[in-house]
Amino acid sequence: MANFSDRLRDAIVRTAAPVVVGLDPRFESLPPSLLGEHRGTHDPKVKAGLYLVFCREVIDAVCQHVPAVKPQSAFFEELGPAGMIVLAEVIQYAREKGLLVILDAKRNDIGSTATAYAKGMLGANSPWQADCLTISPYLGDDSLTPFVETATQNDAGLFCLVKTSNPGGKMLQDLVVDGQPIYRHVGAYVEGLAKQTIGECGLGAVGAVVGATYPEQLRELREAMPSTWFLVPGYGSQGGGAKDVAGGFNEAGLGSIVNNSRGIIFAYSREPFATKYQPNQWQKAVEEATLEMIADLQAETTAGKLKA
Repeated sequence: MANFSDRLRDAIVRTAAPVVVGLDPRFESLPPSLLGEHRGTHDPKVKAGLYLVFCREVIDAVCQHVPAVKPQSAFFEELGPAGMIVLAEVIQYAREKGLLVILDAKRNDIGSTATAYAKGMLGANSPWQADCLTISPYLGDDSLTPFVETATQNDAGLFCLVKTSNPGGKMLQDLVVDGQPIYRHVGAYVEGLAKQTIGECGLGAVGAVVGATYPEQLRELREAMPSTWFLVPGYGSQGGGAKDVAGGFNEAGLGSIVNNSRGIIFAYSREPFATKYQPNQWQKAVEEATLEMIADLQAETTAGKLKA
């Protein structure tokens, strides 16, 4: 297989869509037409089965338009063993549909434990078969090395938390140490890892999570991290828009892949889609919301250069 960075580049160029659809199934938000008689159930096996149907149908609606999906492990873990089985099936289904899979599990540990996480999750030949994994840097450099080594061996990728989209992230990330905020120190380290894993596209297989809710810092980090892919959360439901994420792209229209979860997968519940589509047409709302986001990014960022 090719370097993850090059595979990500190829998938984004093919679709002209720097978009990753977050698979964050919340039981209370599932379409009523899907819930049917199971509304109000507390059975984790029933919920897991509905999550599988829901995620497969979301994937069906978006697979022709975007390069990747991002299952959020927490929503599946919440359901115990049944949820974890479904997570594996969702990952497999997405891969069958030609999508890259970014597993959002934010793992981190040291030594053999980190290695076990990495070997279990990263690469086509791993048990979980994720193309990419989100990781946290706050146990230090030796906690990241096993992930980087395994990702490199398995042609997989990583996105390391640098400047997250949540308001509370500033508690640690914005603390100034040696004249710079901690997120800049972490960013510099991740940029070094990106250079070590660089692909033919000029970007590395180790990327950074940088939120859309901090557009000035996003632009600042793009200038400081020219070799690094950015996974950009915060678009849509968290308040970020296309203009906010524009600073994360390079001149070629690459460098960032922007996540949207609730704004796409539960689009049926908001206007104009709630009025436009019948309850059992929720997949059409998912597809239209995806296309709307793609057009927005193409219009407001250099990603417009990717259009065929």
